[in-house]
Amino acid sequence: MHLILTGATGLVGSACLQQMLIEKRVTKISVLSRRPVPMAADQPKVQVILHKDFSTYEPSVLAKLEGAEGCVWAQGTGSNNVSKSEYTAITIDYPLAAARAFSGLSSPFKFVYVSGEGATNSPGMLTPYYGVVKGRAEVALLKLYEDKPDFRPFSVRPAMVDPSAHPEIRPFIPKLPIWKSTISAGLVPVLNNVWKNGVSPTADLGRYLTELAMGDGEILKGDGIEDDGRTVNNRAFRRLAGI
Repeated sequence: MHLILTGATGLVGSACLQQMLIEKRVTKISVLSRRPVPMAADQPKVQVILHKDFSTYEPSVLAKLEGAEGCVWAQGTGSNNVSKSEYTAITIDYPLAAARAFSGLSSPFKFVYVSGEGATNSPGMLTPYYGVVKGRAEVALLKLYEDKPDFRPFSVRPAMVDPSAHPEIRPFIPKLPIWKSTISAGLVPVLNNVWKNGVSPTADLGRYLTELAMGDGEILKGDGIEDDGRTVNNRAFRRLAGI
């Protein structure tokens, strides 16, 4: 099976790439990246496609993606790291452009969008900015699904992403500022003890996102599943991943 991955130099994308590499059913991985991907070096089933403009896909790029059956869209950034216009482009415009371009690569085509806990398509006065924007992205993908039934989107909302039990990706993930790593090191153990549904272990998250992209694209059911089976909150992810 041929899968597409973005965000492979980030935390969630690294987790997905490591899982795709060990998953025997995945025979080809096309990584779209602005820069080289160290984890992909010397990996025979990975092609890294250096792609600078994620708002458009030339025929030459799509030709390299031919036969792909699914995509994990793990590209993203924090809402405080860039301007509001840049954040909107990265969070909404880029994945939507890719979804439109990739939807004809196979039937069905599964598009797994890494959203975030706190995202909502019904924002209120207290909804954080990132939740509003990610919610808009989720709605846009659902609208594309209405127009193209063979396009099968899923939005997964991780919470506190925790790589502490995932040594395979540690050499490749971005280094946090000292203050952030200190807070994370103190907070994750507390959450694991008092509110496990607030934690997303990277090994399990990478596995689940990969399996979703490999699946049949049919709607999901059960506690924590929203938007007619297309949105997975962190509680549902943990349940479906068996953790």
